[in-house]
Amino acid sequence: MGWMNGHLHQFTAHGTSYGPHDDGLGGELEYENEARYRLSQLLSTEKDSLKYEYDFGDGWDHKITLEKILPHDDSVPVPCCIKGKRACPPEDCGGVWGYESLIEIMGDPAHPEHHDMLEWLGGELDPEAFDLDEINNALKAFCPKQTPSKTTSH
Repeated sequence: MGWMNGHLHQFTAHGTSYGPHDDGLGGELEYENEARYRLSQLLSTEKDSLKYEYDFGDGWDHKITLEKILPHDDSVPVPCCIKGKRACPPEDCGGVWGYESLIEIMGDPAHPEHHDMLEWLGGELDPEAFDLDEINNALKAFCPKQTPSKTTSH
């Protein structure tokens, strides 16, 4: 999503929740340590899905669905984004409703909050922006170098 991982999050699949090992809350949240699992263990067949919650205060809820399993191709880096639309909402913008309000404010230069929000964002907001190359470059930078292998399954 492009967020900075500054808030609590969890994944829920098949009735089990997975999250960061050290939540800093003294064990108030009950979930499995996400670092011990791979996505392929949670989504193994086409149409499997899981729920991803980010920033419990803002309430970003996502449904992630495994749409199709493609044959392995050593020429395609993994992970790889093949399609998408619209920009990631800015961190801490107030969830879905806050983001809708932010879009409205930024679309009206005469709005009394426009200048403050422009300063907070550090520039203009284009909610329709989506750059596939930028996303894939970020994925490459985030993931360790991979050695192609015919026996690796993805």
